[in-house]
Amino acid sequence: MGIAVFFTGLTMGLSLIVAIGAQNAFVLRQGLRGEHVFAVCLTCAASDAFLILLGVTGFSQIAALLPWVDPVMRYGGAAFLIWYGARSLRSALGASSALQVQGNGQTTPLGTTLLACLAITWLNPHVYLDTVVLLGTISTQFPGDEALFAAGAVSGSFLFFFALGYGATRLRPVFAKPAAWRILEGVIALVMWAIALKLILSA
Repeated sequence: MGIAVFFTGLTMGLSLIVAIGAQNAFVLRQGLRGEHVFAVCLTCAASDAFLILLGVTGFSQIAALLPWVDPVMRYGGAAFLIWYGARSLRSALGASSALQVQGNGQTTPLGTTLLACLAITWLNPHVYLDTVVLLGTISTQFPGDEALFAAGAVSGSFLFFFALGYGATRLRPVFAKPAAWRILEGVIALVMWAIALKLILSA
């Protein structure tokens, strides 16, 4: 059971952060440019880890004090996932351009790069819904194993960001093609809907 909970957290964490967005585009660009890759990947992964732990440890306590919070967040999270999946499906069906990742040949200072990375990460309202609310809600399905779920989700963040940053050179020929993004978005849509269904059925 424990290893299954860990991999559920890992899969859930990966599913939420793999979606195309400003943060992933930023990490991909840094990887392609070879600029401050380790620092950027660590910043993104550590930020996710903090928010995931906050959601998993804090949400269960809030749910215990306020019983109505769990069903509200459960159905709210399911509604968000359904919408998220629909958006991904629409992107999969309508995407016609690849991610632009070309640099301009200039090197950006580490401090400026990290400030931009932190802004992209912490000023995105979806990051709080994904990590604190959604993962916090899902973790309550595994009483006693919340730490394993959190460990899996945190591992997913570190795995994804470092793979994206350092694998950018190999990924470039693939994601230069619009079809690659369409396939990825289609998979994300199916995963989001499957998780939404599980949240609703487990209520």
